[in-house]
Amino acid sequence: MWIGYKILIVSHLITEIWAEKQYLSQREVDPGADFTRNHTILEGTRFKRAIYKGQYCRSFGCCEDRDDGCVTQFYEVNALCYCDTFCERENSDCCPDYKSFCRGEKEWLPHATPWYTEDRWTAQNYSQFWGMTLEEGFKYRLGTLPPSPMLLSMNEVTAVPAIIDLPEFFVAYYKWPGWTHGPLDQKNCAASWAFSTASVAADRIAIQSKGRYTANLSPQNLISCCAKNRHGCSSGSIDRAWWYLRKRGLVSHACYPFLKDQNTTNNACAMASRSDGRGKRHATKPCPNNIEKSNRIYQCSPPYRVSSNETEIMKEIIHNGPVQAIMQVHEDFFHYKSGIYRHVTSTNEKSEKYQKLQTHAVKLTGWGTLRGAQGRKEKFWIVANSWGNSWGENGYFRILRGVNESDIEKLIIAAWGQLTSSDEP
Repeated sequence: MWIGYKILIVSHLITEIWAEKQYLSQREVDPGADFTRNHTILEGTRFKRAIYKGQYCRSFGCCEDRDDGCVTQFYEVNALCYCDTFCERENSDCCPDYKSFCRGEKEWLPHATPWYTEDRWTAQNYSQFWGMTLEEGFKYRLGTLPPSPMLLSMNEVTAVPAIIDLPEFFVAYYKWPGWTHGPLDQKNCAASWAFSTASVAADRIAIQSKGRYTANLSPQNLISCCAKNRHGCSSGSIDRAWWYLRKRGLVSHACYPFLKDQNTTNNACAMASRSDGRGKRHATKPCPNNIEKSNRIYQCSPPYRVSSNETEIMKEIIHNGPVQAIMQVHEDFFHYKSGIYRHVTSTNEKSEKYQKLQTHAVKLTGWGTLRGAQGRKEKFWIVANSWGNSWGENGYFRILRGVNESDIEKLIIAAWGQLTSSDEP
């Protein structure tokens, strides 16, 4: 009987190995002494390159000749696809966007959209913006006031260690899985000042506490209770938001969720806290969401300004977590769908209203490098917006790195969580 079991086990293992080879070796590669590359998407940075579902060569880049490392995950069919010229053989295993992106063949453009750049960031008309004028988009979908003189006069901090071998591709989520938070949707509440501040603070506290406190923090708590930002959903400043986080603190997003109806009655502050005399505050009211029982108050240290140098920003993110950035929003940014964003002058450039821009607060979570159709490399930041997951690349966007595109590198803010000895791991 034992011999029979061993035969079954060996047979099962052989079947599993054969199935894996069939799945991973779609190119009929003959593994030999010189072929040691494992094509599983979980090896090294392979899975990290396939962040944007539906975007393949646009996210990974294009390769010449046969390059078995030029591979990414084809989510729709649970398989691998390639972005090298070898994929164009009879049994093609090219990615869906290979011909349009790598070979420059014409693809169907979004209807009535004037923005489609030579570097191929694509645009889309979003239903959430339908019926809005450009002025209304600026008024309702942004909401961060220009940086105050106090913020701009802050000394820049340089990250340590001074020298580090930075990777070509990095996303905070992969270094700290479960400790960083995805984009929320501010809807028509002009409060990116609150959404970005709360999100950066939540990530930093989770990372600093090594996962002990992973709650996303409540932007509604800031919108309703930060008396120094009385405008609420009609814009606010990030320096006052960070002041509130230091002095009063925030509860979790689950405790104080974002209100769909931001009228005056609903927008009254529904939380209160008191100090224990040592700088730590404790909630004196239950959560507005009565299903959530934890009304813990989370606080941060005073914010600090990170150097605007590209390398210094990268070092800050890889060591300490995502950072906050203030950027200039032009009219074309509302239509961003995918690719590496850079401002493109619209066909209406002669109209004065299309020359306007406003400030917006976002969260930098990582960076990368893309090999373009001409073989040149394009560096980019990976940034979380606050317009929901249906906008951009699942709520994120990529933007040119190292050239201060749209002022994205001009003012970078970060902070530490205010944790006691009992809070820290």
